Amino acid sequence: MKIHFIGIGGIGVSALARYFLAQGDEVSGSDGSASEITADLEKMGIKIFIGHEAKNIAQAERVIFSAAVQENNVELAEARRLKIKCQKYAEALGELTKEKFTIAISGMHGKSTTTAMIGLMLEKAGLDPTVIVGTRLKEWGNSNFRAGKSEYLVIEADEYDRSFLNHWPKVLVLLNIEEEHLDTYTGGLADIMATFGEYLSHLPAGGVLVANGEDKNIEKLTGQMPAKQFKIERYNSGAVSGLNLKVPGRHNLSNANAALAVARILGVDEKIAVESLNDFSGVWRRMEYKGEINGAKVYDDYGHHPTEITATLSGAKELVGKNGKLWCVFQPHQYHRTFDLFEKFVGAFGAADEVVLLPIYSVAGREDEEIKKQVSSEKLALRLQAQGRKEDVAYIEDFNKAEAYLKENLQAGDVCLIMGAGDIYKLTNLLIKA
Repeated sequence: MKIHFIGIGGIGVSALARYFLAQGDEVSGSDGSASEITADLEKMGIKIFIGHEAKNIAQAERVIFSAAVQENNVELAEARRLKIKCQKYAEALGELTKEKFTIAISGMHGKSTTTAMIGLMLEKAGLDPTVIVGTRLKEWGNSNFRAGKSEYLVIEADEYDRSFLNHWPKVLVLLNIEEEHLDTYTGGLADIMATFGEYLSHLPAGGVLVANGEDKNIEKLTGQMPAKQFKIERYNSGAVSGLNLKVPGRHNLSNANAALAVARILGVDEKIAVESLNDFSGVWRRMEYKGEINGAKVYDDYGHHPTEITATLSGAKELVGKNGKLWCVFQPHQYHRTFDLFEKFVGAFGAADEVVLLPIYSVAGREDEEIKKQVSSEKLALRLQAQGRKEDVAYIEDFNKAEAYLKENLQAGDVCLIMGAGDIYKLTNLLIKA
């Protein structure tokens, strides 16, 4: 079949494109701009178009598009005019979840890391899973996809756009629930809780919910669930005999315990599971070590929610040398999120000794012009400075100036964490190239 992907540069969409290519389908795709991901797909034999034009879908028999693609996209409009089967990424992935024994990892934080942990663990145990993950792993050729021949499918199930309501897992791993994506969940936490409740109802008779017993919202949700056929396995962030993770932070210990719970459900030998987790060195843009500047260690991280910032900084504190400082260089992602969670952002940087804020990364198609007028990184910097942090909080307006500032101020023993879900990785590349 000839399948065309709109928004193929998206991390999840590109993984699904790799899946269909591995199945022998003829795959093409378009995106608004070139990236490492589109370049990698092109090398694999996928026809890539940069820019959207109606002619790009010529000969396509099926069109799959990312949640970020608007209905007025010229390719999508042309596909609908031609009555080509069109599906959102989550809908297409949902069809696969019905065909395979699916293990879906859900929650606001930690999905990619936990999905990678479980995928690598099942691979080591010889269960040969197919894995679709929202990041890239060096173990799989720097890919976000692993092709397996068994019945097992491990996926990262996203809550944005209520995407996970398309999925039908046999094992559902629920890491955490809190306020996030409030442009989707306009009813706030109550809306989020109700939607997760609907998602949990997708578990079949004999299915298993692997639930974080330390998350108050998950406990509240499971307590409200009617007596049902699925089983609940709870886990926590406690120490495990023989488990010595390379990735720092209590949040990663919690993720590892979730993976171990899945191992027990599937009958994976505990020793193999623990060995796999001990070998795990992390994933792309999750506390990813990039190099040194002036003897300071530089890490790149995708974190963009206050809870992620707090947890990652707490873990990074373990890596700071004697007399060193922990730096957080942060690019807020989306005006809407920054506005909705402003007070939580104000309280997220406590573990950092030095904070550098860059302009907010605007997300096309997801911003409100009135909100954009009301929030900025400058305002966030002023609030942090008002807490008595005047000397150690800086707002810098572009990457080049930030590069110069960091090169001048980073010292041996420091740890510099460059964070954000936008294009802040370009600053990391500037620093390390320098």
